[in-house]
Amino acid sequence: MQRKLLYAPILFLAFAFVSIAAHADSARSTNKNISGLSAEFVYKYLVGEIAGQRGDPGLASAVMLDLAKSARDPRLAERATRAALYGNQPQIALRAANLWVELDPNAKEGYQVLTQLLIASGKIAELRAPLQKLIAGEEDRAGAFMYLVNMFSRVSDKAGIVKLMQELARPYPDLPEARFALAHAAWSAEQDKLALAELQAAEQLNPGWEPAALLKGQVLQRQGAGIALQSYREFLDIYPHGNEVRLAYAKLLVNEKQIESAKQQFDTLVEAAPDNAEIQVVIGLLSVQMEDFTNAETHFLKALDLNFKEPDQIYLYLGQVAERRQQDARAQEWYAKVNGDSSQYLEAQLHSAVLMAKQGHLDEARKRIAELPDLTNEQRAVALQTEANLLVQAKRPQEAFDLLKQAVDNLPNSPDLIYDYSMAAERIHRYDVMEHELRKLILLKPEMWHAYNALGYSLADRNERLDEAQKLIEKALALSPGDYFVLDSMGWIKYRRGQFNQALDYLKRAYAVQADPEIAAHLGEVLWQQGKREEALKTWEEALREHPDNEVLLNTSKKFKK
Repeated sequence: MQRKLLYAPILFLAFAFVSIAAHADSARSTNKNISGLSAEFVYKYLVGEIAGQRGDPGLASAVMLDLAKSARDPRLAERATRAALYGNQPQIALRAANLWVELDPNAKEGYQVLTQLLIASGKIAELRAPLQKLIAGEEDRAGAFMYLVNMFSRVSDKAGIVKLMQELARPYPDLPEARFALAHAAWSAEQDKLALAELQAAEQLNPGWEPAALLKGQVLQRQGAGIALQSYREFLDIYPHGNEVRLAYAKLLVNEKQIESAKQQFDTLVEAAPDNAEIQVVIGLLSVQMEDFTNAETHFLKALDLNFKEPDQIYLYLGQVAERRQQDARAQEWYAKVNGDSSQYLEAQLHSAVLMAKQGHLDEARKRIAELPDLTNEQRAVALQTEANLLVQAKRPQEAFDLLKQAVDNLPNSPDLIYDYSMAAERIHRYDVMEHELRKLILLKPEMWHAYNALGYSLADRNERLDEAQKLIEKALALSPGDYFVLDSMGWIKYRRGQFNQALDYLKRAYAVQADPEIAAHLGEVLWQQGKREEALKTWEEALREHPDNEVLLNTSKKFKK
């Protein structure tokens, strides 16, 4: 064993001296003074190599960068860049990448790395030169501009990207992809006038180009869905085979509840591409959105017949459709088909467990969840949330609380687990635990509006600390202005403070977004207190027809009907 251990350093030193010799040859071939390849150079080079071998990429990259500067060798600069990236040393990596392209102006990969590093560090103004070099050297400049669209979508400085893209696109006024890239940047920065002007130029350069028509529809949606629909119609009148635009048109029709028109577009799409499995899947999903489950199942099955590339995803969709159609046994059959190695396996197993519990087999359902193999922490959190929800549905709130307490102890930084634990605490009237966990969650994830809303609503519902409750709900509303739960909470705090007219306005707005039974309970109570008793009774009765078992709705209506 000892003899074998000696080989590693001997082989390493041999490799290192070969590398040093290669650098010497490089220096000679370029007629450079090789006095820099002195004992000091060799020593530093070996220090860098050994640091890399021993897992210290920070030292390795710093030493290699220093050697690259002194030797003016782009290969050393490249090596320093890679070592710094491996060691998560972005500042050293950025300096090394800048030196790399300085020493080798034709290093395409060097410019690519430099671009990514500049984006990651937010140095948008410094991107112009490397990107201009990359685009100028590309044979496929159209593809380069389309790549930039995706790359810049993750950058927060949208206005800075518009200025940059204007400079990059200026030398290519006759390239529609350059016009499109600038239009996309302008749309992302909400500069719609510029976006539409560039899209018009792209359309003139490449008539019937679907990406431009699709983006135009997205820009126009800010002015209203009707204007966007009209744009799609006009395009399809001229280019009836534009399936991508037709699909976007159909999606928007579904969103606007123009169901019959959407179905006509589905039929046209299927006629145009009867063997396209992806279109079948999209139409199936849109049919689910329209709650046309029979049609959804037909299209999902057709996608399977056409050998859709991800059959496990279709099995999951078909199981969910069967559930919505109250066909639980059929749903279980579909979930059982999902392969154990599939990314859909966990979701399928959790759906299956929920169905088992629904049929009265809660212990078996919990056992199935507990036996799920090889879960990540994130997946384990989802599984535990599902199990706790099954306990809540079974009227076993203390067990749900105990389960989630243990889960939070084991996975302390999972925001969703903390939130569910706080809600479980509220169910067993442990308001001290609920408030402690929600305040912890607000510190952990300040943008999570659910936490502000839950704490504010709980205080309002218990008629406690109403000033504080209103501030919390106002914060939630600022973070999520259109959410119906937050609108309901704001209506409820206004009601608690005797501001009935404001309460009614918020609750009506919430109920218009989502006809939730608890919102109906609140809305009816406010109407009753305003003396509008017939309207209150009508609100409760209509909600009870859809949700006959909702406890909040039942208790509220009984309380006032007495």
